[in-house]
Amino acid sequence: MLNIWKYIFCIPQYRWFPLLFLALISVSCSSDKSAEFVFRYSNEQPKDALRSKSMIFFKDQLEKRSNGRIKVDLFFGGVLGNERELMDFVLTGVLQGTRGGYFADANPKFMLFTLPFLVDNWDQAQRLVQSEFAMEINRGAKHRGFHVPAIGISQGFRAHTNNKNPITHPDDLKGLKMRVPSQEVYIQTSKAFGANPQELPYVEVYQALLTGVVDGQDNAPSNIWDFKIHEVSKYLTITNYATGPDPLMVNLKWYESLPDDLKIIFDEVSRESMEFSDRINRKKESEYIEKISSYPKLKVNYVTGHELEAFRNAVKPVYQYFEDKGVLTLEEIQKAKEVSKGKNKKT
Repeated sequence: MLNIWKYIFCIPQYRWFPLLFLALISVSCSSDKSAEFVFRYSNEQPKDALRSKSMIFFKDQLEKRSNGRIKVDLFFGGVLGNERELMDFVLTGVLQGTRGGYFADANPKFMLFTLPFLVDNWDQAQRLVQSEFAMEINRGAKHRGFHVPAIGISQGFRAHTNNKNPITHPDDLKGLKMRVPSQEVYIQTSKAFGANPQELPYVEVYQALLTGVVDGQDNAPSNIWDFKIHEVSKYLTITNYATGPDPLMVNLKWYESLPDDLKIIFDEVSRESMEFSDRINRKKESEYIEKISSYPKLKVNYVTGHELEAFRNAVKPVYQYFEDKGVLTLEEIQKAKEVSKGKNKKT
């Protein structure tokens, strides 16, 4: 409890309200003797988003299986801050868990899962994130103060929208101001396509597209729909060029405070929740694309087969970039591809 108040007085005043709210919640929960532990979680997506729904499943299962010994408080829709702030809150112990785009804070090797054209489809992506190879990367987050019990797929494959022209070749992206997350892999991939990357929180993208601050963006169809990006876009392009990891990132000290029996339950529920998340995202992806495509002002095009070769060739420098930085090795990248295709049975 003291840590929350200390953190509040070290931040700008405009961020006081959500943290003051959390502090008051902490006081309220401290009088609840029925729960031995409280797990406070937040993500930026709205309550109806699939990521949020999977965390509602997590809450129901964890409270049930722990017989109420762990109480789960969920905060959706960015009410406690954006993804950058939520990661900081988890690291400092203000929150106990989050999911979102700053997974490299937990382990830079999570960037591996975001590489363009690393996997070809959902089967490969799921095989990879559920492998022992992925678990090794999860365990590496411990060195940065995080426990990652499970990893999923970040809401499916990314699709581009923009307001300039259909994208059928990387040349169509040249010079476009494309919003990207503040992650090197998307920045470098955008540059490899010839675009001009613009780093913005996703909650700001709608207004940025509406006012012309950016020309386009890319994200999972579920996010495009949930944040109504299709309303301020003229073109949607499906290349399935990349997906990404969706680790559940937990404050390590909080996790280590759990007795062994609750650690087992927590990890089991986490794995099942991430698998649940992947199932509903996979099932709903085509439905989201259909809903977005039905928007009358939006034109849709698919890039498939041999037409993708130009895109694959354009992003080859991205792989070399991360090897040169020492974040990833070409051997790790190759192993991830083999695991995703089921060629490496030991992992």
